[in-house]
Amino acid sequence: MLITSSSNERIKHARRVREGRERDLIFVEGERLVGECISSGLRLHACFTATEVSAVQTKLLEGIPCPVFQLAETVLESLGDTMTTQGIIVIAERPFPALDQLFAAESPLVLGLDRVQDPGNLGTLIRTAEAAGANGLFAFAGSADAYSPKTLRSSMGSAFRLPLMTDVSGLGAIETCRNRGLKAVAATGEAALSHYDYDWRQPTFLILGNEGRGASAEIMNACDARVRIPLHPPVESLNVAAAGAAILFEAVRQRS
Repeated sequence: MLITSSSNERIKHARRVREGRERDLIFVEGERLVGECISSGLRLHACFTATEVSAVQTKLLEGIPCPVFQLAETVLESLGDTMTTQGIIVIAERPFPALDQLFAAESPLVLGLDRVQDPGNLGTLIRTAEAAGANGLFAFAGSADAYSPKTLRSSMGSAFRLPLMTDVSGLGAIETCRNRGLKAVAATGEAALSHYDYDWRQPTFLILGNEGRGASAEIMNACDARVRIPLHPPVESLNVAAAGAAILFEAVRQRS
């Protein structure tokens, strides 16, 4: 079916999903992400393509279990979330993982993000957490949407696989993790303990704070320990995504 009007009801609905106004659905754009979405087994509701599709897109569309709609070029450009249309978009169900998935390992390593507001940082941290073998992630209330189009592009498919608990209470997440035997550890430049000297082999809930203000005082006070990354002066701080990578891969080193 060819859609030639941006006022089409399906296009209006897809636009609401893109803008985060349909809580149970996510907007996935581009060959790479659509492929990751399909391979992750998410349930698809609709697919939108250009009138002419690439060989890669043809392969993706083979047996795709949802209605497929071709869009006129102007309609596709108005719907896409990127400067240049990538030619394929799917509307998929938002993952809602079971809490137990985050604690299935013998010694879980879970990441917590306190009001990380930049979608690029959030997506990069999701990707890094999966790469480091973390068991899951809590995004506290006030953080960017883990499934927004910009965050999904930065996570490069990791958000489809890594168990994510979003828009949660930070204190509630700490209590949940502590009840499962995890120590809550906050990263802060003010800590006395280097991240090299913490024992990451034990079950740990690592918490990173907001880009400008760090973790809140109430979160800091609720944690069992605090760690810092030693920096060569005059550098005083790292981007939160870089800091997360440094700490997570120190955990990988110790656990190896």
